Amino acid sequence: EVQLVESGGGLVQPGGSLRLSCAASGFTFTTYYMSWVRQAPGKGPEWVSAINSGGGSTSYATSVKGRFTISRDNARNTMALQMNNLKPEDTAVYYCNAEDAFTGSAYWGQGTQVTVSS
Repeated sequence: EVQLVESGGGLVQPGGSLRLSCAASGFTFTTYYMSWVRQAPGKGPEWVSAINSGGGSTSYATSVKGRFTISRDNARNTMALQMNNLKPEDTAVYYCNAEDAFTGSAYWGQGTQVTVSS
């Protein structure tokens, strides 16, 4: 059974930090391109960041560049998103996504809530 399980969300004050994790199982993690996507209340999904299968290439949305850092540990089948200097506009449900460009297979986690508020 394929599973992507996010954790690490919560309530944090503006300027604070959180570290999200995504634990993968049931598929060959090392061949998948991984991303974080978020959805704020009343808005559509917003791509946040991505990392290639080997971990050597990363990309970020302009809104989070310089504040968020994506990483992965292929030995442990996990991905992380370190979020610093959080802003109220970062409030959203954050989803972990796995995609295999060759097969077209894609998987999603259930999401973890991040709330930035004083």
